[in-house]
Amino acid sequence: MHGRGALSDWERSSTVRVVPSARPRKLAKVPFVELADGRLQGVVSSGSDIGRVYVSSVEAGTYAFSCSTNNNRPCGGARGAFCNHIRALIGEAVLQYGAERVARYLKVDAAGEQADAQGLTSAMTSTRPARGDRSAAAQVFSRFLRHLAYLEFAPTTAPVPEMHWFPTTGAVA
Repeated sequence: MHGRGALSDWERSSTVRVVPSARPRKLAKVPFVELADGRLQGVVSSGSDIGRVYVSSVEAGTYAFSCSTNNNRPCGGARGAFCNHIRALIGEAVLQYGAERVARYLKVDAAGEQADAQGLTSAMTSTRPARGDRSAAAQVFSRFLRHLAYLEFAPTTAPVPEMHWFPTTGAVA
């Protein structure tokens, strides 16, 4: 058992630091984007069918990519290269987290490239990445649906038990 002095502030708190968005973004095209599990991953709306979404990801380091519909059908545009869904995901990740953080997470050496979504995409595609494993798509889509469920809650200032790990108002970001 640790004494109070042996634990860091982070270990004593039950909150996680939330990093504000680098810039505001619109959620219609890419409603969910995250840097998690060694990948940039998220959900991207279809450009042709309002009822269809794609679960896209790019693996850190290798840039192996995956894109499939929410019912696990492969994306027709991801034939040997990043499709438009993955390009949109990278663009939204840069808006959400900033180009430097996305590059650092994905281990992109963008030397000579602009520090923006297009520069990161260019640096990754120049390595000719392989198609990646689609097995994580179900987990990513499930997390997206869980986030959507919070939209159904009535606005309240009372604690929401499932979200107790979010920092309280006024917490340092």
